[in-house]
Amino acid sequence: MSRRMVIMLLLSAVLFGGVFGMKWFGTKQMNAFLNAMPAPAVTVSSAKAEAMTWESRLQSVGSLVAVNGADLTAEVDGVVTNIYFDSGDKVKQGDLLLSMASASEQGDLKRLQAQAELTELNRKRSEQLYKGKSISKSELDTAVAETNVALAAVQAQKGRLEQKSVKAPFDGQLGIRRVNVGQYLGVGVAIATLQKLDPIDVDFSIPERYLSILEPGLTVAVTVDAYGDETYEGQVLAIEPKVNPQTRNVDVRARLSNTEGKLKPGLFATVVVNLPNSNDVTVIPRSAVNYTSYGDSVFVVQKNPEAPPPPDEPNPMMGPYTDLEVIQRFVTLGDARGDYIAVGKGLEVGDEVASSGLLKLRNKQPVIIDNSNALAPKLNPSPPQG
Repeated sequence: MSRRMVIMLLLSAVLFGGVFGMKWFGTKQMNAFLNAMPAPAVTVSSAKAEAMTWESRLQSVGSLVAVNGADLTAEVDGVVTNIYFDSGDKVKQGDLLLSMASASEQGDLKRLQAQAELTELNRKRSEQLYKGKSISKSELDTAVAETNVALAAVQAQKGRLEQKSVKAPFDGQLGIRRVNVGQYLGVGVAIATLQKLDPIDVDFSIPERYLSILEPGLTVAVTVDAYGDETYEGQVLAIEPKVNPQTRNVDVRARLSNTEGKLKPGLFATVVVNLPNSNDVTVIPRSAVNYTSYGDSVFVVQKNPEAPPPPDEPNPMMGPYTDLEVIQRFVTLGDARGDYIAVGKGLEVGDEVASSGLLKLRNKQPVIIDNSNALAPKLNPSPPQG
């Protein structure tokens, strides 16, 4: 009985061993066939590394500020009787914007003016009497002093009456009106904001190590998120004479032309300061860079030394024949301008790199180059339309 059991177990082991062996051998042969089969080529566009001369520049971020800007308020309390502007109006310096009830102040002014006229008459009489030696010099001086006091009181009252109105302190554009006729207006309550928009300034900071090459008059290019890639040109106006001890940055102000009034105070701005010197750089399209957490790389197009000869008949499964392949190469990147980016290390001028379809590529991947629909990169792309 035991002998029979042993024989059955041996036969079962041989049977199952043969099945699993055949399965393993078949899988091995299939893998060997697939590994030997060349990978199908991927169609990509390409570009060559170019040599360019770029002006040196510094990049920073900042905020737009008005050359003149203020929240208009009244100097004294009062009830608003007339409003002479509407929200968003453009005004000139000295334009009357608002007036408050001033009947009491005007009555006081008339009384003081009458007193001033009386003291002036007394002064003239005193001068005549003094010439006739009817009064002393001290009496004449008293009459002159009383006249000056009366005139000063009139002037002070006119000033108080002026405080019952609000005028534009400079040319600019008004914001939203915050008051209404009949409203009691307290001291310090905002009436509207007034901003001078043309020209407009941008404030930004530069690290202290660049202080020696920074000077007033350097040109700047400013972009804001509100208007995409549209660039506004200007010049460095002033450099703060001290360095911030906390950040070790120096504050800089530049002035921009804003004839259309599109730029508004408070907008976040990206600022590029153009320096007088220039650098020779090797550049490629930005679309050719494969950005990863472990490093930036490109796929360099080259001849495949192990490529088989062209087949006598095309193979529909493999697609068109190619003897090109890509090699992944890590690079050191520099400044980016427009559609281009500078490469510090890893490429030479003339090297051809894949500029599209990077997600489909791997090392030693066969490729077919098709640039028929590729868009040429631009150093200064035009702003988006619409």
